[in-house]
Amino acid sequence: MQMKAYKITGTFADVRQGRQPFCIEAAAESEDAVREQVVSSLGSRHKVKRWQVEITEVVEIAAEDITDHTVRYKVTGE
Repeated sequence: MQMKAYKITGTFADVRQGRQPFCIEAAAESEDAVREQVVSSLGSRHKVKRWQVEITEVVEIAAEDITDHTVRYKVTGE
């Protein structure tokens, strides 16, 4: 199955600032897989629980609109 690029936006709980917005580009095979990847990565980086992450939008993006080099490599191989 081909990897697709997604742009995920939302917020997560932050003790100091209340809700912290985020916008992440990620590569995965499906929308469900990319949601899981983002929740896992935010939990690891910021020590938040899954229920503290609120994803508001998941949009598939075209290969020419990708800005993250790692995501571009996973999707296009370049």
